[in-house]
Amino acid sequence: MTEAAPQSLCAREPVVPADRLVAEMVPPPRFDAVRFETYLPDPNQPSQTEAVRVLGSFAAGLGGAHATGAGRRRWFARKPAAPAAPRGVYLDGGYGVGKTHLLASLWHATPAEPSLKAFGTFVELTNLVGALGFQQTVATLSGHRLLCIDEFELDDPGDTVLVSTLLGKLVDAGVALAATSNTLPGKLGEGRFAAADFLREIQGLSAHFRPLRIDGEDYRHRGLPEAPPPYADEQVTRAARATPGASLDAFPDLLEHLARVHPSRYGALTDGIAAVCLTGVAPVPDQSTALRLVVLADRLYDREVPVLASGQPFDRLFSDEMLNGGYRKKYFRAISRLTALARDAKGLVEQ
Repeated sequence: MTEAAPQSLCAREPVVPADRLVAEMVPPPRFDAVRFETYLPDPNQPSQTEAVRVLGSFAAGLGGAHATGAGRRRWFARKPAAPAAPRGVYLDGGYGVGKTHLLASLWHATPAEPSLKAFGTFVELTNLVGALGFQQTVATLSGHRLLCIDEFELDDPGDTVLVSTLLGKLVDAGVALAATSNTLPGKLGEGRFAAADFLREIQGLSAHFRPLRIDGEDYRHRGLPEAPPPYADEQVTRAARATPGASLDAFPDLLEHLARVHPSRYGALTDGIAAVCLTGVAPVPDQSTALRLVVLADRLYDREVPVLASGQPFDRLFSDEMLNGGYRKKYFRAISRLTALARDAKGLVEQ
């Protein structure tokens, strides 16, 4: 094996122009090729087939002129009448039933140029507002045909109100909306943030959304092997040196570095990285650190970057208090995604 000095995420200080944040609001690379035709509904779950049908019709209905002339009104123009049918769909269901696949398929199927469609997670949308400011975000997105929001989250009241207000402005401008939200496994109907909670939280927007319930089991648990256990420090270091484009960092150092980089830049932080190698993985010390790690896990998962690690397994990253608290959905998602990436990294040690 040819060894080379690995890169370090801690040595990177990315600067991301605001226009790049908007341009990158497209489905993640792992969803580039998904379409409604590639979604395989479970024959035992008719709600999945129904979701494909409804979303296909919704996409077809988004053709033609923008509802308000690309978001620009004349001074004396009448405010457009409220659409007869809902201008939004909300996909409600548990982990791993294919909601992001369907949301990305909706984005691809909508007959509009990519520059007139936006796709991002709830966190990415709040980061966009933080980078551009509220008014500029409204102006930038008002000309879009469709805004897709993956993993809409109701666990931060401030962010929920912010995004609710933003969505109200965009609906007024004629932008169609689509959103997904996750439910914890085993918690369907039990104290969860369901469609009713979503519609209640975004006050005044309920008439614009049609909730679609998608039932099914987590496809990621169907016949997949168990995540590999953590490796020794020496194995991780050797694999990092043998893998072109890999990064190598001590986990505690990376957590400290994430505190100095705005979460909107975590995607740029991983630009060109073929694999992330971490030594000394240990439980995160506090909630702020944990939430930053969740965002990084999302960006790595979006880009299909394998993660090879030593130390504690990823299911021990978060304390019981965190896993039972208000941000538990985020932490379960991060564990699931990091576990999948750890599985993808297994070949780095065996090469």
